[in-house]
Amino acid sequence: MAININIKNLPPYAKILISILPSVILAIIITMVLILPKYKESKVLDAKIDTQNNEIAASEAKVTKLDILKKENERLVNRINELKEQLPEEKEISSLLKQVSDLGIAAGLNIKAWRPGQKTTHPSGIVYEIPVSVEVDGTYHNLGYFLSSLTRLNRIVNISNMRLANPKVVKGENLLSASFKAATFTAIPEAEIAAAVTTGKKK
Repeated sequence: MAININIKNLPPYAKILISILPSVILAIIITMVLILPKYKESKVLDAKIDTQNNEIAASEAKVTKLDILKKENERLVNRINELKEQLPEEKEISSLLKQVSDLGIAAGLNIKAWRPGQKTTHPSGIVYEIPVSVEVDGTYHNLGYFLSSLTRLNRIVNISNMRLANPKVVKGENLLSASFKAATFTAIPEAEIAAAVTTGKKK
């Protein structure tokens, strides 16, 4: 049985609903088919862009840090080279120790004993230490001048284990006896360091 609906007999709100219904259905279809997929794709792309931006920022931070590390490494290399210049070669040790002895004499000290010791490997593992046990007599002024002279050497000379005896008055001067260890250092050849590392690995 067919139903005939006369639109003219419908109430106004029904007529309005019927007139806008196709547009609503079309808008829903367009939204579902075109807009929503594009929106989802846009969100995915936004997420990828954010990820890439974060990666770019992290990379830029690493590049900045790398530049800082390069500059710090260059500074350390320069410092090491400066220190190496202050380390005499092993063949120069004898002349350096003689120079130290001559400074003591020039300062007015009476060198009673000068006993070079055996070279030993410094705890750092990169230099040898060459010690000398020294005993001297002289005034405070003589000793102070000698120690001051050592600071002007272009080589490293450390003074340690200094012991001072009670001064004695000799010819109106306060003379004291001092004993100490003077030590200089020489770089261990890289070949020896490499050999030691290899031996250590084998063990």
